Amino acid sequence: MASLMKATRAASQAGRALGARAMSSQTPQIDVEGILANAGLTAKDVNQGVFTGKWQQGKGQEYTSLDPGTNNGIASVSYGTPEQMEEAIAAAKEAWPEWAKLTMPARGDIVRQIGDALRENLESLSQVLTLENGKILPEARGEVQEFVDICDYALGLSRSINGSILPSERPDHMLMEQWNPRGLVGMITAFNFPVAVAGWNLALSLVAGNTHVWKGSPTTPLTSIALTKVMAEVLERNNINPAIISMVCGGADVGHTLCADRRVDLLSFTGSTKVGREVGVTVQSRFGRSLLELGGNNAIVVMDDADLEMVVRSVLFASVGTAGQRCTTCRRLVLHEDVYDEVVERLKKAYASVRIGHPLQDGTLCGPLHTKQAVENYTKMIEQAKAEGCTILHGGNVLSDLPGNFVEPTLVECPRPDVGCIMTETFAPILYITKCKSFEEAIAINNSVSQGLSSSVFTRDPSKIFKWIGPFGSDTGIINVNIPTNGAEIGGAFGGEKETGGGRESGSDAWKQYMRRSTITMNYGTELPLAQGIKFE
Repeated sequence: MASLMKATRAASQAGRALGARAMSSQTPQIDVEGILANAGLTAKDVNQGVFTGKWQQGKGQEYTSLDPGTNNGIASVSYGTPEQMEEAIAAAKEAWPEWAKLTMPARGDIVRQIGDALRENLESLSQVLTLENGKILPEARGEVQEFVDICDYALGLSRSINGSILPSERPDHMLMEQWNPRGLVGMITAFNFPVAVAGWNLALSLVAGNTHVWKGSPTTPLTSIALTKVMAEVLERNNINPAIISMVCGGADVGHTLCADRRVDLLSFTGSTKVGREVGVTVQSRFGRSLLELGGNNAIVVMDDADLEMVVRSVLFASVGTAGQRCTTCRRLVLHEDVYDEVVERLKKAYASVRIGHPLQDGTLCGPLHTKQAVENYTKMIEQAKAEGCTILHGGNVLSDLPGNFVEPTLVECPRPDVGCIMTETFAPILYITKCKSFEEAIAINNSVSQGLSSSVFTRDPSKIFKWIGPFGSDTGIINVNIPTNGAEIGGAFGGEKETGGGRESGSDAWKQYMRRSTITMNYGTELPLAQGIKFE
């Protein structure tokens, strides 16, 4: 994030002197075959899309992955079928006893080796990720690094996860808690972070003693395959059944099979609130457990005492980074009326300086949207905003003169904080701006949406800061002060409230999601006293 923020700062400063959009009209020469080969993939043959401890061709449709920067085909992958998903579940379930019988420190050492392998393959994985996903290369490197970091974190957990010994009211009894593996964890991840989110789940869950079946996004299968190859090689080198990280590429039918299978003890889903609601119902109908990481309609609040230089840099990164396709992207900007005009003018200049281009091209700050459908959604939302009385302050156009799915990062001034467009999460670089008169009004605006993922306030006032993070402040799971809404560290638990789903991944005590708590009472005496003093004689 640091290198990207430096570039964002440069864009902010350069924007003071620029009034026209900055973009690259040239597509770089891309060695697609070389990028694929470095990641163990091929452009000539169909890549095998099913891994159950061994690679096999999927029996479903053949999918050609696209470069969002050109919409040219990259390589083909054979999708798996629901039947092959069932085979993957069976393989992972069969592999569980071997993995679970290892000590936790031994499992931690395997995760350490996976982290080392990711370090060695960081550049090759990053280039595949950028080529297929569309995020700029510095962000892709940061994403792979995030998996490396969570491996380091999980290694530490492998020697520190502990239970509890509690006082028993009965003589000669011991009351304790112990954490055990859940068993089989299913994972469904999204296109926007196909490496990091898989890593959050896998690193902690592997240390916990679980086996896994992963279905990545249907539009980033090459990244799923490349990442699985790196991990499988580590497992094979240690004579561990690699079926503990089984993987199936495919569409919604394959995902539904994973959600509905009773053998899956925990289902981790990252995606939209709409699909997450369906996933939650499916899993709950079989009394399974789910971990949901869903949408976010995140706000930055700027009070009248804020450091405006920090504000502009933070807002630019939070709203334009990843082309607005992070779940933590800033989509709403709430400005105190006293600084409204100045912040808006600074942002317009900064936005005008953002270099738009192919994500593999040096200097690009804003790459393409992931799909053509995303471009259509962007266009529809711009039109809706206009129809609802909003004003386009900057951008609002599809860049049809560039190949690929490019749009202009857009600033939209809204007459009210509750117009339809501002209440809707759109995965695109659209930032809605509204005014507030007081800190209390700003909190109410922040909390008015149905999602509750991330938020941030910019102020120097300690009383406002402590109210913001307290029970009468922001209602999001991630609450920031004087930093962007995105770019979370791995040390804290990641997740949100309300329609964001309530799940927690990554740091803090998120490991508890992947384990089951066992409450244990042991009688080491010769009598049988009952709790609460009950006599049953």
